[in-house]
Amino acid sequence: MSKSISVAVIGAGVMGEALIAALISYGVKPESITISEKRKDRADELINRYGIRVAEIGSNISKAQAVLLVVKPQDMGSVLAEIKSFINPATVVITFAAGKTIASISDALATGNPVVRVMPNTPTLVGAGMAAISIGAGVSDEQREFVTGFLSATGKTVEVPEDLQDAVTATSGSGPAYFFRFVEAMIAGAKSLGLSHEVATKLTVQTMVGAAKLLDESGKSATTLRENVTSPNGTTAAALASFESDEIAKVVADAMKAACDRSQELA
Repeated sequence: MSKSISVAVIGAGVMGEALIAALISYGVKPESITISEKRKDRADELINRYGIRVAEIGSNISKAQAVLLVVKPQDMGSVLAEIKSFINPATVVITFAAGKTIASISDALATGNPVVRVMPNTPTLVGAGMAAISIGAGVSDEQREFVTGFLSATGKTVEVPEDLQDAVTATSGSGPAYFFRFVEAMIAGAKSLGLSHEVATKLTVQTMVGAAKLLDESGKSATTLRENVTSPNGTTAAALASFESDEIAKVVADAMKAACDRSQELA
């Protein structure tokens, strides 16, 4: 698809804004991006920041060659009911709602539109996101290229069969929250050992940033890197033994299954 494509963005929250920035970075002209946003102050903010346009949802949808649905799962039904009478059947619909299947989108629209399902995550906001895409029936090679192209401006992408999207949600979609919770626990642990909140936070955050960078750039597996830093009978070994005694692998696996189950319930 040409980068002069007309794009409608439904949902102008934090993720919606990140995707607008990605579209522009990919090469879509700001004047070709139109949002439908009921909050005038928010619409004005995005117009001033990016030079995009705003329009009522019917007018916006009717002119769009690609529609980005960046709405909450519980709002998807009402949004689809609102746009179905305006959408061009050739327009590609890209959904970012957790748990909402391609079939559910297609059935609700009943217009035969090609649908792409995407699970992004919040590091998209800083260009370090992880997005998994699943391609529905009728999506053209050009449409696929457009979706993968602009999402590459948000970080990294993978393509997965749709029946694995709930697993993706439990891994990368919810994953940043697991990381943040672990950071919270480390800061609390450091403070209990006598460090100030400021020092504990700085030590923990930079340790996490550095470890992630090392894992991403070294070409070594997490297992190898863990083993490299763990001396027999040393301090790290003592900490890891405590993790294992508390069955950390089971704790994480159970949490991820809970997230996956909830994603299935949202369908």
